[in-house]
Amino acid sequence: MSRIPAGLQSRVMSAEQAARLITSGMTLGMSGFTLVGYPKAIPGALAASGHAKNLTLCTGASVGDDMDGVMAQAGIIKRRYSYQSNKSMRTLINDGSIGYIDMHLSHVPTFINRRMGGIHIDMAVIECAVITEEGLIPAASMGASDAFVRMADKVIVELNETIPLDIVGMHDVFEIGTPPHARPIPIVHPLDRIGVNFIPCPPEKIAAIVVTDRQDKSPSFTEPNEVSRVIGRNIVGFLRQEVEAGRLPENLLPLQSGVGAVANAVLQAFADGGFRDLTMYTETFQDSALDLLDRGIVLGATTCAVSFSEAAQKRFYGNLAAYREKLILRSQELSNNPEVIRRLGLISMNTPIEVDIYGNVNSTHIAGSAVMNGIGGSGDFTRNAALNIFATESIGKKGAISCIVPMVSHVDHTEHDTQIVVTEQGVADLRWKIPQERAELLIENCAHPDYRPMLRDYLAQARKTAKSQHTPHDLKQALSWHQRFLETGSMK
Repeated sequence: MSRIPAGLQSRVMSAEQAARLITSGMTLGMSGFTLVGYPKAIPGALAASGHAKNLTLCTGASVGDDMDGVMAQAGIIKRRYSYQSNKSMRTLINDGSIGYIDMHLSHVPTFINRRMGGIHIDMAVIECAVITEEGLIPAASMGASDAFVRMADKVIVELNETIPLDIVGMHDVFEIGTPPHARPIPIVHPLDRIGVNFIPCPPEKIAAIVVTDRQDKSPSFTEPNEVSRVIGRNIVGFLRQEVEAGRLPENLLPLQSGVGAVANAVLQAFADGGFRDLTMYTETFQDSALDLLDRGIVLGATTCAVSFSEAAQKRFYGNLAAYREKLILRSQELSNNPEVIRRLGLISMNTPIEVDIYGNVNSTHIAGSAVMNGIGGSGDFTRNAALNIFATESIGKKGAISCIVPMVSHVDHTEHDTQIVVTEQGVADLRWKIPQERAELLIENCAHPDYRPMLRDYLAQARKTAKSQHTPHDLKQALSWHQRFLETGSMK
């Protein structure tokens, strides 16, 4: 199978030549999601030349250092949408050098398709495995690439020859359209295929093709420690209780899992949890999910991207023909779509930075001001899932930080949306609980023993001083823990 149609061979050029098509002030839509499927040659060429400045960069989610890092360090990015995890990019965002807008991932393609707020994609830069006469077959992530290609004036393709051709057939691309003429999404099971396996793109829209052989740098996953394993066992134990009580079926509901070490450990716990015939409808598919698939515990999954360690990546690409029957790669407009999430009745599992005693969740900011990565898809899933779980270690920085606090320093998910909170200490089921009941559950079941007396004291003081007793707070002390951490390096 040829990767480039004969009629497009004349548009093959170097990364340096293609980068010259990008000019100062442009808005770029670049492929990539959780460090997979992002262009690498064009960002490097842009950074090296420095000819194009004040660029607005929009991606589906996080990308690697050879994109976000080099472009941030070159000083050519003015604004960044909508999720990032790169240290250089984060530093410049937090010192005010780069403007950053954090968005729910399901909103990104919707806003682009409707040109909401006047945003317009001047150039889409997309990593692909194959170009056909009909369109583009992406790498092992979809992100918002279909929206970028659809709405951009022109497209630059990075054709990555290291991606096995067996990836053809894994994608499922479906155009929803825009209100008032948006189409219903006919997904009633996680493994339903509803579209085509390529991103439609007329040949005349392709301005340049850059052939590359640079692989994605695999994310590094911290091996689960005993604390994260206990968190996983606590979640599996809670779900088993829900099954025994008749509130969940034996094979549960489709699972969604966030990214990171805790999320990976939680999925590992399902291997020994006694569950079978599971499915997943998620935005990222990690190592532990691949293990569950190989063991037959998970039958199949929809995901927006596969994000594997180097060893798991080799296993995945070495058996693509088999995995193609069990994995579907969809855009974030579908993987994170509230309509589908609610219809399928997902079990959503995500990791917060901190949770306050009434159940408000901070997923994005350190001490209220410094953004970490972004809200990602946690809001899409939390608000619409049949059951949502936030799982975190009860303390951070070797005990200097409590992850259960009097009041969160930034709110991403309100108490109205939070259902279950899990730490290595235990489980707090907040459903149908009044605020003061939630506070007592979170303190006694989820807070670390070192911080429980402080939390009890705070709640008692709040009850004494608050004018209203519905959700009592002592506003003079509510954020004192964060202030103490900023001043001394510890919340104690």
